[in-house]
Amino acid sequence: MLNFKIWNIFIIVSICILGIIYALPNFILFPKINENTFLPGKTINLGLDLQGGSYLLLEADIKSVLNERLETVNDDVSRRLKEFNILPLSKNISNQKLIIDFDSSEDLSKSKNILRQFFGAEFNISSNNNKLFIEYTELASKQIIDLTIEQAIEIVRKRIDETGTKEPLIQRQGTQRILIQLPGIDDPERIKSLLGKTAKLTFQLVDTNSNAFEVKASGRVPPGKKLLESYSSDGQYFVVQRRVMVSGEMLTDARASFDQNGRPSVSFSLTPEGGKRFGRVTARNIGKPFAIILDGKVVSAPVIQAQIFSSGQITGQFSVTETKDLALLLRAGALPAPLTVMEERSVGPGLGKDSVESGKFASILGMILVVIFMLITYGIFGVFANIALLINVTLIIALLSILQATLTLPGIAGIVLTMGMAVDANVLIFERIREELRGGRAVLSSVESGYKRAIGTIIDASLTTLIASACLYGLGSGPIKGFAVTLSIGIITSMFTAIMVTRMLVVFYLRRSKPKKLVI
Repeated sequence: MLNFKIWNIFIIVSICILGIIYALPNFILFPKINENTFLPGKTINLGLDLQGGSYLLLEADIKSVLNERLETVNDDVSRRLKEFNILPLSKNISNQKLIIDFDSSEDLSKSKNILRQFFGAEFNISSNNNKLFIEYTELASKQIIDLTIEQAIEIVRKRIDETGTKEPLIQRQGTQRILIQLPGIDDPERIKSLLGKTAKLTFQLVDTNSNAFEVKASGRVPPGKKLLESYSSDGQYFVVQRRVMVSGEMLTDARASFDQNGRPSVSFSLTPEGGKRFGRVTARNIGKPFAIILDGKVVSAPVIQAQIFSSGQITGQFSVTETKDLALLLRAGALPAPLTVMEERSVGPGLGKDSVESGKFASILGMILVVIFMLITYGIFGVFANIALLINVTLIIALLSILQATLTLPGIAGIVLTMGMAVDANVLIFERIREELRGGRAVLSSVESGYKRAIGTIIDASLTTLIASACLYGLGSGPIKGFAVTLSIGIITSMFTAIMVTRMLVVFYLRRSKPKKLVI
């Protein structure tokens, strides 16, 4: 236990030096570096409770998702019944139900059997007064909701990451809500604007045989067509075909650019499949207008001048900032459901500053008290434990910086706690050495036996605490996870400093001084 090879010393010293280098940027000015590298220059990210920021609680419009899916079901029902020469009187969607009205009970009964075989167990199909009701089962609805929220969280994360916000907290809350915490963002209006847009992009042909204003005035939209208003506030309307030529899911990239007249626009690229489909449709419709539709509104309706394949431009009455935001939205993808802000709070930097100062004071005070206790209780061995404690705190800061972890108030509590735990391992070792000395053993034999007998206990205690930290991280929310992260890192660094660093210092002392008697 007391024999240290040169390569052991080299590894321990190298880790300590690297820890100091990676921790330094948190205390002194350091050149900024690419955050994707492991070079020193990164600092710990402060959480919402420390540096201030914005808190948003969003709710997904699940009803619109279910109704939109029922629109597809409606088309399937029409095709299926048409195969059996059944023509319903009317069909409409209300309260997440597809309601089909028949003129006879015979058609109703026949349709009911046909559709039950067609849809299987995914839908509940019931009837009343010559009306057929089709709705998703409870299990199917839950699966749709879970999938929708998972997709929404992923797209929200992509959109926020592209704005450069560091370490946002994005998690599901309840059944249909998403909680977002944005450290360092004190003006959330742009974020709200980005998250408030579904960004559902489609390309659809314009119906040139219909007059949009006459259709709007009469309220009768031709079959297979849709009446959409212009994205700008010019009061213009368009009648477009329901069939989608190409959708936003087929985009591979979107970037802010300028058109041939120097106006801000968005350049986009399509997948190979999207390019083939776009090429086929545009080749058949040269000279006809097609609508570029964003979130149900027509951005522009240019005339197809030539066959278009894998790339194109979206033009309109945009500013440069709007084209950047639109390109960002298209790259991140369309939200599966509209999101509504249910709650919004801003945490001022003053509160965060007070929290940081309180945390610093608690940490420094805790360290001073631990240092004094170890010096009084263990003398020269207490000095070694205190050196190891300083290295331990340095390594914690370095690892938090490298991992770009977010430090919160509970995280500071975790660091303070690990200070006590760091010397606790040394206390176990030193007390074992005391027992051996009282038993009459020689100095070197007592120290070696003390380390051998204490290490098993230290490892057991550390592993059980790590298991508890893993449970806190896996089952806890944001602040609890922050505490678990710092506690876990602190446990690992404490084991390293107690078992390796302190032991190395003790060995150097014994070899240099060769004491006949230890006062511990």
